Amino acid sequence: MVLHSWISSSHILVNFLLLLGCGITYGTDTDIFCLKSIKESLEDPYNYLKFSWDFNNKTEGYICRFNGVECWHPDENRVLNLKLSNMGLKGQFPRGIQNCSSLTGLDLSINKLSGTIPGDISTLIPFATSIDLSTNEFSGAIPVSLANCTFLNTLKLDQNRLTGQIPPQFGVLSRIKVFSVSNNLLTGQVPIFRDGVELHYANNQGLCGGNTLAPCQATPSKSNMAVIAGAAAGGVTLAALGLGIGMFFFVRRVSFKKKEEDPEGNKWARSLKGTKRIKVSMFEKSISKMKLSDLMKATNNFSNTNIIGTGRTGTVYKAVLDDGTTLMVKRLQESQYTEKEFMSEMGTLGTVKHRNLVPLLGFCMTKRERLLVYKNMPNGNLHDQLHPADGVSTLDWTTRLKIAIGAAKGLAWLHHSCNPRIIHRNISSKCILLDADFEPKISDFGLARLMNPIDTHLSTFVNGEFGDLGYVAPEYTRTLVATPKGDIYSFGTVLLELVTGERPTNVSKAPETFKGNLVEWITELTSNAKLHDAIDESLVRKDVDSELFQFLKVACNCVSPTPKERPTMFEVYQLLRAIGGRYNFTTEDDILVPTDIGNTDNMQELIVAQEGSY
Repeated sequence: MVLHSWISSSHILVNFLLLLGCGITYGTDTDIFCLKSIKESLEDPYNYLKFSWDFNNKTEGYICRFNGVECWHPDENRVLNLKLSNMGLKGQFPRGIQNCSSLTGLDLSINKLSGTIPGDISTLIPFATSIDLSTNEFSGAIPVSLANCTFLNTLKLDQNRLTGQIPPQFGVLSRIKVFSVSNNLLTGQVPIFRDGVELHYANNQGLCGGNTLAPCQATPSKSNMAVIAGAAAGGVTLAALGLGIGMFFFVRRVSFKKKEEDPEGNKWARSLKGTKRIKVSMFEKSISKMKLSDLMKATNNFSNTNIIGTGRTGTVYKAVLDDGTTLMVKRLQESQYTEKEFMSEMGTLGTVKHRNLVPLLGFCMTKRERLLVYKNMPNGNLHDQLHPADGVSTLDWTTRLKIAIGAAKGLAWLHHSCNPRIIHRNISSKCILLDADFEPKISDFGLARLMNPIDTHLSTFVNGEFGDLGYVAPEYTRTLVATPKGDIYSFGTVLLELVTGERPTNVSKAPETFKGNLVEWITELTSNAKLHDAIDESLVRKDVDSELFQFLKVACNCVSPTPKERPTMFEVYQLLRAIGGRYNFTTEDDILVPTDIGNTDNMQELIVAQEGSY
């Protein structure tokens, strides 16, 4: 049996290598043409492909340095994987991909691609081992030809608008390990897969059968239909009355069910009921002992009505205990950590305490779920305060400056004084929470490593590990390496949000012809000597113009395109603290002066010089 399997695998590999050596030209010119056609066929609103995919360079292997492109060998123009996730790309499935003849992995997830999945997709990427088209706007039926992609290990089609039945032929995919079609509009009986396949069908109301779902209802026979017809003819009134009552309770049941389901559309919270007695490990002695049942009760079984935020690392629920204490419970996205490793990481994060960090109070593990318990922040996050639904922010300049200084202090502590030092990697206005006094607290610190424990610093930018659109440092598209300078760029974008009132990716005051982000708009205004036009109009002419310009200059230094030209986080904190000196925002200074920072006594002189540069 083992010998037969080895021979079969060897045969496939030999055939594949023979194909690569046949008269058909694989790699080089065809792969270059492949990427050119993909770039031309897709809308690229955030310019991820525009600036990275430069075809003027003719050196061998140059396309292997493109954003999202992985090659078989770094010095050979032959594409192995395309990872174009979370780039805001628009358009239809790029058929030009067929010219990347050696492609084995395709990730187009978390974009805005639409239309149907090509019916001949198996001929476009015949050697694919992984296909991820999740979180797009694809519609129509799932192509039967995907069953011909016999090398597939992973197929993710969730979070789209796919309809019809899942082709039963998928059950013959002998290598498949992960199959996900959650959050679509699919109906009918699902395929029967071999044991051990990870299946995700949630939030498809019409699916049934297969290995995990409820059995499908049998179609009535002709004789049964005759009986039903006779009964209906003999009792129309009774049937109508029963139907009315049944529809009433059915509508109520469906409404209640939808209300209770979480945004992911699964039943994860219900699956926890058998583990309610599991204890919640708490770091704070002042917090009473809790069990999972307490968290479930406090969050109304993690009802979607209790959701107060969703993000890259998970979903946050508001929890109200019996004694009135309000907490936040975060359900983490799936982590690669083992239980022992997760416990160790929690032990580290539980000791990270600072005035401007959201306190991690405890955690809970049950089955595959990982729940974190935080202190509640009554004023939500900075993003919602700056960009409310009605479009009018009530934050005055004094409060904005206070938030900037406190957040800078917390991030500087993570960079310079925390042991171990932490690179946040996901700084945005959404992860800066505000307590009852609008004191800022940074959240999600340490979670980037928790989501990807393979390496503390290296990650895959195109998979969204390095932050939200508009906040990501430009060098990450080239280096794929997280650094403190990348955090500073992201924080500089937050400072620009505070002083301009604009969103990081959609500048309302810019001309309609402008398609860039907030940093690019600021750069354009600087080159035209119109930087003063960037300041939020609600802040000007209130005897704080000097502070506004100093603040804006600090923000501009943080978002310098060259990492070496950006200040350290300690310097940013000192500069902002000097700007707000007359407000007495800060308490004791608990940040150690880094050994690699020069003399900071000249900070005030630097600020004066910055003001004079306008």
